[in-house]
Amino acid sequence: MEDNPVRQPDDANGSPFAPDKRPFAGNLSKYARPALIVGVLIAVVCIALLIIIFFLDSFNAATYSMTGKSVQDATDEARDIRDTYTGARIAAIVGLVVFGVVALASGVVLYLNRGNAPKEDYDDGEDVDFDDLAGQ
Repeated sequence: MEDNPVRQPDDANGSPFAPDKRPFAGNLSKYARPALIVGVLIAVVCIALLIIIFFLDSFNAATYSMTGKSVQDATDEARDIRDTYTGARIAAIVGLVVFGVVALASGVVLYLNRGNAPKEDYDDGEDVDFDDLAGQ
């Protein structure tokens, strides 16, 4: 009966369609690890983008001020230089916040379910070493 691929009854009245008895967060744990990886990677990319934008803004301000003008002036040209990377800066900050929250939430889900891994059914307890594999 152990090798039968048909789902066995889970509850006392014999219904094979018994609801999953794991907590709801346990159902989210299979999505938490990929969400954590994606969240961290995109957050790191957003941080790198913000650093690059900072250096580009500094470079633009330095090159503009070499002529004796200031980026803080009220002229249209100075305002255009200040607003060059505004869209990218806003997108990077929003992406950092959103994916930082995703990474944090998935980390919490993984932490809360750290001891609730399902038992693996395929392990028969037999150890195989190199001599067994080599045929010696």
